[in-house]
Amino acid sequence: MADTNKYIHAGGCKEAVCVDAGRVYDSCSDKDCLEDLRVYFTERDQMVIDHAISVRAKKAEILSTFIDVEALPFNRGYYSCDLTFYFKVELEVYSGHGAGCTTVCGVAVFQKKVILFGSEGSVKVFTSEFCPDSHDRQEMPTRNMPRCTVQVAEPVVLGAKLVEKRECSCHCDCGCSCIPASICERFGCNFCDTDNGKIVLITLGIFTIVQLIRNVQMLMPIYDFCIPAKDCCPNTESPCDIFKKMCFPVDEFFPPKGTDGCSC
Repeated sequence: MADTNKYIHAGGCKEAVCVDAGRVYDSCSDKDCLEDLRVYFTERDQMVIDHAISVRAKKAEILSTFIDVEALPFNRGYYSCDLTFYFKVELEVYSGHGAGCTTVCGVAVFQKKVILFGSEGSVKVFTSEFCPDSHDRQEMPTRNMPRCTVQVAEPVVLGAKLVEKRECSCHCDCGCSCIPASICERFGCNFCDTDNGKIVLITLGIFTIVQLIRNVQMLMPIYDFCIPAKDCCPNTESPCDIFKKMCFPVDEFFPPKGTDGCSC
């Protein structure tokens, strides 16, 4: 065992301890413009789209991201991270002839591949979980693979258009069969695909950070325990007293001007 005393210095460090923590081996950030993604709808909402004359995208949000990590056979230590993003898209649909707009929701899918370095490891990892009044349950062994995490900012809606499917020339159509059951359950039924009719294409902008993380044992200096610096005081003030201490929301009434950053 390593002599930890040699790591103690005069800067306040009391000892050095070994911790098991996730280390980021590689990461990347990206800005993607997802042009003309097809939006899939349930059968009921597809009927609304088929009778529409125009659409307007209200907002989009990330429903889920499916991640698959596989080692690259030709480049040891590197891994392919296959990412599938599922977007919930809310649209206003206009049918014309004096009719009001109808709001419908659909799903758009985007697939992306990232190659990152995650180092190597060929051991099997076994863990146990404490169960009170019972035998400790042994977890299934896992591969010593790095785990991939994806951070995604809320999508920026850049545009939406309504086209006839026979006129669509986009090559991004992966079919509604790629939408998993867990996503379909949120909408109450499966999504449909049509050979004719009309389809909606949306353009989104997304910002992502992808990381490959591996659990490693690291020696770290310990300075002291994390003791809270303040007491837990009960709130005895009245709601009006609390409200009087709030700052006036100037930015809500007078939006701040733009900074001298990047110009669009």
